[in-house]
Amino acid sequence: MGDPDTAPTPDQPEGVDGAADRRAGAAGDPDGAPRRGWRAEGFRLLELAALLGLAVTQPLLDVLGRSPDFFLFHRAGRGEIVQLVVLVAIVPTLAVGALAAMSRLAGRTTRELTHTLLVGVLLTALAVQVGRHTTPLRGVPLLLLAVVVAAAATVAYRRWRAPARVLRVAALGPVVFVALFLLVSPTSAVVLPRWDGGTVGLARAGGHPPVVLLVLDELPLVSLLDPDGQIDADRFPHFAELAAGSTWYRNATGVSGWTPYALPAMLTGRYPDTGAAPHYSHHPDNLFTAFGGLYDIRAEESIARLCPPSRCETPLGREQGMGVLARESAKLLARISAPTESRVDPADSYREQTAAEVGLDAAEPIPEDPTFRWDRLSDNQPARFSSFLAGLRPSDGPTLHFLHLLMPHSPWAYLPSGMRYVAPEDFPNDGEGWAELARQRHLAQLGYTDRLIGETLRTLRATGLYDDALLVVTADHGVSFTEGAPGRGMGAIEVAADEVAWVPLFVKYPGQRTGRVDDRDWQHVDLLPTLADEAAIRLPWAVDGLSAREAPRAQASKVFYDRPAQPIPIDGGVPTVAPPAAPHSLIGSTVPEQPTAGVAQVENLAAFREVDPDQGLLPALVWGDLPDEVPDGTPLAVAVNDRVAAVVPVVGRDEGGRRFAALIDDDRFFQPGTNQLDLFLVAPDGTLTRLALS
Repeated sequence: MGDPDTAPTPDQPEGVDGAADRRAGAAGDPDGAPRRGWRAEGFRLLELAALLGLAVTQPLLDVLGRSPDFFLFHRAGRGEIVQLVVLVAIVPTLAVGALAAMSRLAGRTTRELTHTLLVGVLLTALAVQVGRHTTPLRGVPLLLLAVVVAAAATVAYRRWRAPARVLRVAALGPVVFVALFLLVSPTSAVVLPRWDGGTVGLARAGGHPPVVLLVLDELPLVSLLDPDGQIDADRFPHFAELAAGSTWYRNATGVSGWTPYALPAMLTGRYPDTGAAPHYSHHPDNLFTAFGGLYDIRAEESIARLCPPSRCETPLGREQGMGVLARESAKLLARISAPTESRVDPADSYREQTAAEVGLDAAEPIPEDPTFRWDRLSDNQPARFSSFLAGLRPSDGPTLHFLHLLMPHSPWAYLPSGMRYVAPEDFPNDGEGWAELARQRHLAQLGYTDRLIGETLRTLRATGLYDDALLVVTADHGVSFTEGAPGRGMGAIEVAADEVAWVPLFVKYPGQRTGRVDDRDWQHVDLLPTLADEAAIRLPWAVDGLSAREAPRAQASKVFYDRPAQPIPIDGGVPTVAPPAAPHSLIGSTVPEQPTAGVAQVENLAAFREVDPDQGLLPALVWGDLPDEVPDGTPLAVAVNDRVAAVVPVVGRDEGGRRFAALIDDDRFFQPGTNQLDLFLVAPDGTLTRLALS
């Protein structure tokens, strides 16, 4: 087999096992067979390095290079990013080289089989990735196709010299991929920032009030509204309190559904024109540099680093470190290499850590709200919010307090009370039943966000900042829960722009005590010029936005950016919401005693055996599997301690199985200690059939 002009050496038998060594020795080696063997090992390592570069290094660094927000959220410094690059680009090759060296000790046949197996596995991984981009196949069919293609490619590699030679040249690939990541990708700004800071704004005559800017994330205006178009005061009393004392710009829209575009537009006053990282080296002229010459900056950023070190230095937190970077990168590689589409949104890894996880001291209890167990749930506060609250204190000079909080952004894990719950990462957010569950979980977390707004207002009043401060509460963008168009991408913009683009915006001007509504065409590029006008600072660069002190836009001309420099016109005005559906008549009712007549599997059944509310965690999301014989659309009642707490429809089988899930967002259904969980199928006449649980 192989090259007829290359005769086997005396210690190398003819056949497949000697093919690689014959390729390596074809050029001749005057020093004899031992050195020729080590040279062959070097060639083999180069070939494996090339395959690792194509199957691991390139796809992983490509995604991470386009996701500077990943590193910014985890507060990764230059050294940690370089360590991660080394881990991705070099360590796998070293590990494979060590395995090959050990297999050499077991004899020639073991060495050749090991090498062939490694080549086949890497070619299979590469074929899966190519197949996901070039074919409609997914799952087992794609995996089978990849195995067949990889097997054929492995045979060709073993039979002919040309594939091996190509791979040896391709071994330069990892070097190229690393260079592109470090020097050209959007993440390069985080690794190699080119400068620190931009133009300082000029102080004008007038007062310089304290500025408090709170930017929430993934919050559609419609989520706060009641059917009359007002803030739903029953469900969100603190947002209603905020509206009652501020100017509500009800026709406000974000600039983009992606925070790395939306937030810089808000803080620079310019529409996104490039795919640059949300980093001060790409956006040097921004709120922090403009205010930094006059104001003391106290900034809590999340997935951006717009405040340069010369203006503010973000303290390190426990979410930083190689451990979390390696863990999340490994998860990303698993999704990239899988033959199925991942249902996990990578942005869901951007979970705000709690104060307890970060090790912060507990926040003060709220004495005037005894129904809210803040004294025992304060550890559940997001740590970034706790730090922000601690900084809301008067100072001798003008101060800018800034917080970008990933709330009520997914992953949804909070009940309105502040209790947390556990949920699988791979639940669908679209489809019958699932879209409504996603909306319910979002609204529950928004209820907790309302509590945080209330604590902010209380702290501002307690410290004496409230009356004098310019207070702004808004969100960078919304999110769609419309079935068939979930999320924040183009599909959602085309179908449900009112959920994605329109966001809450409340501005309490210094001394303002009564609320008013302003329906001008506000776009979030208007935020910075408005803040600068109110703080008596002249911006030394041109902006696309208009200050609220200027005349409103003559014509509505709202635009949205799914991609930079590509404005998409969006139509519509202040969104409206339909009246909510009446709660199911069984909610709150007592369930009857009856024998079981079916079976269901509950994944978190054990969590009901020992509930300790003082730990801040409840089994509020119930999920599991049902047998296929239960008809789709059958109502499923979930009862806790003999009272029905939720009713959800049985939906069809998906990739995860015949699954069901129900959220219990009212703590009062639970009690300390053992809790009884029951599931019932609800017949059209209201008859309940109890299911045995396992």
